[in-house]
Amino acid sequence: MPGTVEAFTHFNVDEDCKELKVAMKGLGTNEAKIINIIGNRNLAQRLQIFSRFKTMFGKDLIGELKSELSSNFLRLCTNMMLSIPQFLAKEMKRAMKGGGTDERALVEILVGLDNKGIQDLRHAYKQMYHTEVERDVVSETSGSFKKLAVSLLQGKRDESEEIDMALAKEDAEELFNAGINRFGTDESKFNSILVSRSYRHLKMVFAEYKRIASEDIEKSIRTEMSGEIELGFLSIVKKIKNVPTYFAEELYKSMKGLGTDDDQLIRIVVWRSEIDLVEIKGAFHSLYAKSLADFIKEDTSGDFRSLLLLIVK
Repeated sequence: MPGTVEAFTHFNVDEDCKELKVAMKGLGTNEAKIINIIGNRNLAQRLQIFSRFKTMFGKDLIGELKSELSSNFLRLCTNMMLSIPQFLAKEMKRAMKGGGTDERALVEILVGLDNKGIQDLRHAYKQMYHTEVERDVVSETSGSFKKLAVSLLQGKRDESEEIDMALAKEDAEELFNAGINRFGTDESKFNSILVSRSYRHLKMVFAEYKRIASEDIEKSIRTEMSGEIELGFLSIVKKIKNVPTYFAEELYKSMKGLGTDDDQLIRIVVWRSEIDLVEIKGAFHSLYAKSLADFIKEDTSGDFRSLLLLIVK
């Protein structure tokens, strides 16, 4: 799956560091220069710049950016200077900080990562915050949602390509009997199947479920559940069905209505920029008859908008 950000062909790390230093020197900041460099280098090149800047000037680049920039533009620039595990660990910490937890962010991250991604996240979180991410999740969430989040954090999903049709039918029956075919919902059964089975297997389970229940599993989850656990299970199902569509819908939610969820907008654009942002853009246009870039133009402003548009292309 292609991303929108590619390696800069004529990359020269020393030149980029010098240009960034000049852009932040003296009175006034040359934001256009910063946007041009950060927005036109891929992650591997940006990490080289981050490391080399300190060697050349004895100063931390993120610290320098913090002293010169502000608001969403600052957050976007500094987040682009982190590896993906570091960035997502930082987002997990932000989502659990202060009063209230940003469950949508937790779900999006945990659902969006494969087993290796989960293990990389756990390692980065421990390095950055000197505690286990699971410990923080347990203390900041509750009920069935806590169980789901902890289950996802194990990073133990079956990632094989094999499909056992008999097991798929059995799983579909179990989900049917745990939900719409009984009084009350056995959420633990949904948890064990949706978190542990492979994506390929679950696609067969969903097809079989529709045959048995005469309705899509998404509809059943909406009927049987509410709040955070509904969000969690729906996110898993949507991501398994179609990854670009799932992230396109999340981007739309970040910008629709009054106000923008800037954290979610930054998170998806930066995270997916070298993975599948091209497909996400296509899915977005198909769903909303408008380009992602046009939505961003209308919903953001200034240097923040300029850098986002450069990433999204």
